[in-house]
Amino acid sequence: MKKPVLVVMAAGMGSRYGGLKQLDPVGAHGQLIVDYSIYDAHRAGFDTVVFVIKPELEEDFRRAIGDRLSRVMEVRYVYQRSDDLPEGYSVPEGRVKPWGTAQAALAARDVVDGPFAIINSDDYYGPEGFRVLYEYLTTHPDTDEHYSFAMVGYLLKNTVTEFGHVSRGVCVADGAGNLVSVTEHTHIEKGEVQPRFTEDGGQTWTDLDGNTLVSMNLWGFTRSYLDEAWARFPAFLDQALQENPMKGEYYLPAVVSQLIAEGKAQVKVLSSHDKWYGVTYHEDKPSVVAALKRMTEEGLYPEELWAGQ
Repeated sequence: MKKPVLVVMAAGMGSRYGGLKQLDPVGAHGQLIVDYSIYDAHRAGFDTVVFVIKPELEEDFRRAIGDRLSRVMEVRYVYQRSDDLPEGYSVPEGRVKPWGTAQAALAARDVVDGPFAIINSDDYYGPEGFRVLYEYLTTHPDTDEHYSFAMVGYLLKNTVTEFGHVSRGVCVADGAGNLVSVTEHTHIEKGEVQPRFTEDGGQTWTDLDGNTLVSMNLWGFTRSYLDEAWARFPAFLDQALQENPMKGEYYLPAVVSQLIAEGKAQVKVLSSHDKWYGVTYHEDKPSVVAALKRMTEEGLYPEELWAGQ
């Protein structure tokens, strides 16, 4: 069985954050938030990382993190481009943004030939999630009956920000701990009493239980996911080009939900007791910096993550 690799989705420009948040230091020695995720992944067993970036950001990524990581891990770069589409399709005139998280994963299709974990570059997941995911990926290949995928879930109340809205995949699991469905909500706010979401720009709101299980895009897949996502891309494009050509997004969890509904994939929901931190907005940064400083003082991380590696 091939050794799992880590894929980091880092092509977003952080429009709500107001800048390139992936390269904004949060540690005392210039560490980025993704440094901590990759450090946790590396000590869990991952030794190859694939950055999904925009082509024009490669030099910045190499300078900010890639060059120093390359001393201890194999580092690869792939590009998420809006024109990376199946044959016969083209980018609508005026569209700038790429096509969402499923397309980001597909950017790695030529360099990933086995199991892989995939994460966001601007989220802190904690070490436990990477440990349980690596163990799963190294012990659960696809079977004759189904693809073997996994997801590390978090409680919604631990993943919202005080300063605006977030996107989350709301999950339902069965009694055996397998994922039944995941529904992407792109506008979830903390709310006065409990989290809530809107799908019409705030005209109406629906409350969500704070203990709702959500996806933070900490997934574990076999190569089968990439093959299926590419095969299903045209159907998504046919609908998006008709209904929302400027902003339609091909979501990673949407492909998962399709495969579950068709009985082609089984997705084990793995648990982590670590708290999530993220920098969706500039105002989030002080709390993230303080949390990482505290964890460093408590010995969870060294002062300089990669020193002596």
